[in-house]
Amino acid sequence: MTAISETAEWKALERDGADLGGVSMRSLFAKDHSRFARFSLEAAGLFADFSKNKITDDIVQHLLALAGAAGVEQRRAAMFGGEAINSTEDRAVLHPALRDPDGDYRAMGEPVSGLVRAQLEKMKSFCGQVHNGAVKGYTGKSLDTVVNIGIGGSDLGPQMAVEALRPYWIDGRRAFFVSNVDGQHLADTLAQADPETTLFVIASKTFTTLETLTNATSAREWFLKSGGAASDVAKHFVALSTNADAVAAFGIDRNNMFEFWDWVGGRYSLWSVIGLSIALQVGFDNFKKLLAGAHAMDAHFRDAPIAENMPVMLALVGVWNRNFQGIGAHAVLPYDQHLLRLPAYLQQADMESNGKRISVDGAAVTHETGPIIFGEPGTNGQHAFYQLLHQGTDIVSADFIAPALSQSAVGDHHEKLLANFLAQTEALMRGKKLEEARADLTAAGIGASDVDRLAPHKVFPGDRPTNSIVMERLTPETLGALIALYEHKIFVQGVIWGINSFDQWGVELGKALAKNILPELGAQGETKAAAKTHDASTNGLLNWVNTVRGRAK
Repeated sequence: MTAISETAEWKALERDGADLGGVSMRSLFAKDHSRFARFSLEAAGLFADFSKNKITDDIVQHLLALAGAAGVEQRRAAMFGGEAINSTEDRAVLHPALRDPDGDYRAMGEPVSGLVRAQLEKMKSFCGQVHNGAVKGYTGKSLDTVVNIGIGGSDLGPQMAVEALRPYWIDGRRAFFVSNVDGQHLADTLAQADPETTLFVIASKTFTTLETLTNATSAREWFLKSGGAASDVAKHFVALSTNADAVAAFGIDRNNMFEFWDWVGGRYSLWSVIGLSIALQVGFDNFKKLLAGAHAMDAHFRDAPIAENMPVMLALVGVWNRNFQGIGAHAVLPYDQHLLRLPAYLQQADMESNGKRISVDGAAVTHETGPIIFGEPGTNGQHAFYQLLHQGTDIVSADFIAPALSQSAVGDHHEKLLANFLAQTEALMRGKKLEEARADLTAAGIGASDVDRLAPHKVFPGDRPTNSIVMERLTPETLGALIALYEHKIFVQGVIWGINSFDQWGVELGKALAKNILPELGAQGETKAAAKTHDASTNGLLNWVNTVRGRAK
């Protein structure tokens, strides 16, 4: 199998990168007044402008040719067709089936759309009973608080969506999310919970995940110590899993187990029963709207020609920046406080998907793959790390995301937020030249000697690439479309890089080693023999920790 980096299409882009080295984005905009119109797209309630990247029409054509050489359209068809595109685990990847109410999807030949609809109906019924008070706790009180216990996709997705949809919260309802095996995370949450009115949602496909089961077991112990009986566990705990026997052994009623399937990857699972916490907090109708927004983006991604396809074009621009502009980090910068958790969510979606160095055929790749993803909401990030974005020695690409209208209008806050949103991408693209810095200082009345001293510090290189993604308002529908946009962008980039975006073997080694170390850690107040079976650093750290724990009272 020929590596993508050995193809003629890749070589053409390498030449493009070298030829464009001395060209500024300022000059590209100055010479081409229709650039914005050509390098922007609208779909599923979103508008994306990618004109502030160092690209030309020829480069776009070469990127589209690269997509053809990589087989993007064929892999897209294989995904929607339910083929086993997760090759290392021999699984289909069919999260679009979860959000298509009228679909007829098959996973490796087996029909699945009916299963999806059945679980959605079960979720709808359960949410309705919780919301109308038919489902009650062990003392007869209604359940108004949800504590979602999961990790990874079983935590990041629901938590992000619940926060993003805060204006849609049902009055009087609360939702908490516990993921870290650090007991402080659970303890801090339980301190705010009432055992009589709390519903625990345990999210674990296998019901064996160490962190999730540790937290779930401790939550059950807290519940029992707080007045609940073993027979009451069934009233306060539900499971999102496929392991009915383990769920029943925990004390959860099998009727309160919601199922999903092995073709639903963890970081693509909020659309499944893993989204129960979302539906409980914002209502099932709003959860369905979230699915509808994602489905609209699915339809666009599936049907639009790749040159007019928003996920494909954003993916190709990302490949251009990563592989032909040498940019190794990408910032996600939402200008909406309710999207506070979106950067963390996309860290997993992107870095767990495309943080790979082995191609699908088992050979080491010969090119860079997934970038480092980070971010914070604007304008907070402007007063934190934007200094590096503007004047640092490394170039970082970025996505700026904003709604045109606020969900909660307060004075002129949103106008000031949007002004910053628009100004930052302009500043990153244009920069400020030395002569401009000198002119500004002179106009401000600064003396000539101070102008000479200060001007170099006020130079901004510019040519920092950004995409702008805007929507009318942040709603369940536009949130669904936004998440699906990123899912498909990540998929396309994985296809081009020749890697499997749907496994995550990189998380396994640390877990395995932790199981070996756990028995070697002494309990508080216990003396343990010196560790000798690891490297010198690990032995030293383990012995230091055990010494401190041994003398603790």
